[in-house]
Amino acid sequence: MTHDAPVHDFVAIGLGPFNLGLACLTEPIPDLNGVFLDDKPEFTWHPGMMLEDSTLQTPFMSDLVTLADPTSPFSFLNYLKESGRLYSFYIRESFYPLRAEFSDYCHWAADRLADGTVRFGHRVVHIAHDESDGLYTVHAEHLPTGERRTFRAPKLILGTGTPPHLPEPCQDLGGDLIHNSRYLEAKEALQKKRSITLVGSGQSAAEIYYDLLQSIDDHGYSLNWLTRSPRFFPLEYTKLTLEMTSPEYVDYFHSLPPDTRDSLVASQKNLYKGINSELIDAIFDLLYQKNRVRSCPTRLMTNTALTDASWDADAGAYTLGLRQEEQKRDFSLTTEGLILATGYRYRRPAFLDAIADRIEWDPRGRFAVRRDYSVDTAGQEIYVQNAELHTHGFVAPDLGMAAYRNSSIIRALLGREVYPIERSIAFQEFAAPLADGTPATDAEAAS
Repeated sequence: MTHDAPVHDFVAIGLGPFNLGLACLTEPIPDLNGVFLDDKPEFTWHPGMMLEDSTLQTPFMSDLVTLADPTSPFSFLNYLKESGRLYSFYIRESFYPLRAEFSDYCHWAADRLADGTVRFGHRVVHIAHDESDGLYTVHAEHLPTGERRTFRAPKLILGTGTPPHLPEPCQDLGGDLIHNSRYLEAKEALQKKRSITLVGSGQSAAEIYYDLLQSIDDHGYSLNWLTRSPRFFPLEYTKLTLEMTSPEYVDYFHSLPPDTRDSLVASQKNLYKGINSELIDAIFDLLYQKNRVRSCPTRLMTNTALTDASWDADAGAYTLGLRQEEQKRDFSLTTEGLILATGYRYRRPAFLDAIADRIEWDPRGRFAVRRDYSVDTAGQEIYVQNAELHTHGFVAPDLGMAAYRNSSIIRALLGREVYPIERSIAFQEFAAPLADGTPATDAEAAS
């Protein structure tokens, strides 16, 4: 065991917006010394989906820090001020930043962190635990040099993100199919094909379809959009629905039986995977314009599940086996280009294998995440970011709840509350009242 590495208060692995927010919130805390490791050479966030006009689906206040500390120098508004664009953003009169703008903001925040806080180009390969001193040793490869480096701490924060998911028929399929996370790098090659098929139903699928539909006349391809959903669901964004992104709802959801939670997650996809309603309307309007004079070579097919796929290298085309779910009718479609906007799923990192016995797992092999986001058997050593969809609900990937989760993790790390944590913000009640008629949320807020 290597004992010459410096000891930090915690080691955080992965640097997406969630762990980056944690880095910004812990920066001014003198008695909390953490280090953040990421295998990328610099901060990036879904670079393959940085379409020029795409916006966040959450307001600018869901930045890295504001909902925990509105006075933080790492706020989005301070980024705009230092960039000389605050008044332009004000005049624009939109709460929703461009996605590329938010990515630039995160890059700016990462650059402002103290030297040594973030170690880019470090791929974690193994984690061990030393019973003699109670410390975790994180072994990482410094990718630019190939050097092995170690970092030691009593606590870990796992923020490795959710990798792209490919449906089973398309795994190891061959050809040049892409997941939507690589769309921009493949766009030019796609537009040279005679046909393009997009599979998926969420915001990313809609953005890609709209982007390709705009240039369909210039390139002459046919364009198909297939979704297993019965319709193109808009993202639910009414104010009482937004109250479900609240501490009370997380309390309520976490208290439910695991099977009930799994059923709820499956039924709530339109709460976090729906399409911006303005984009749905824009797609319809564009279809209307393009079909006014002549039929546009595009098809939108709902209730359509991908059941099989094959690749013909000689023809340079895919044959997709499809099933109309409501009619129970099978059919096929041939396409040269294939884009899978099929989402992301958490995958357990291999570097956890040596400490798997120190982690609580549920019967399905997932993290058994406690309410305070800890997953270790002791309940005070290992915490997760965006790996708790099954225990905390659809708010897990929501940028608007990231500062709340980070405030909770910081409280767990220090044993005291640095950033005040709201416990009761919703007008509505999610749980049944207590036996004496007291609203459950009121009782929890008072405890």
